[in-house]
Amino acid sequence: MNVALWIAAGLLAAVALTGGVTKTFVRRERLAAQHGGEWTADVSPGFVKTLGVLELLAAAGLILPALTGIAPGMVAVTAGCWVLLMIGAMITHYRRGGLDRFVLLNVIYLTIAAFVAWGRLPA
Repeated sequence: MNVALWIAAGLLAAVALTGGVTKTFVRRERLAAQHGGEWTADVSPGFVKTLGVLELLAAAGLILPALTGIAPGMVAVTAGCWVLLMIGAMITHYRRGGLDRFVLLNVIYLTIAAFVAWGRLPA
């Protein structure tokens, strides 16, 4: 079970890191021109960058507490926050394009995050 939790947390951390770097360092206009990133045209650049920073923090929070043994319960908290973020992402993508592949991808990420949150809850 521990190995499955590490794999799931690592996958989510990679997704969070990728999204965080993109939203933090790529200009909003370029993001808005890409399929799936159209929603960024409707929000401020600061909001997009804030989401990016939160995703970078999530990448760290999914791995570092368990790796270092410092506050390992924070992995469950981070995964729970990721669930909330995915709910927002699903709503945003659904409003823009209906039930498309991005909504389904967010459901998959939400499910993995819920598994990590459940599996890493302190005993």
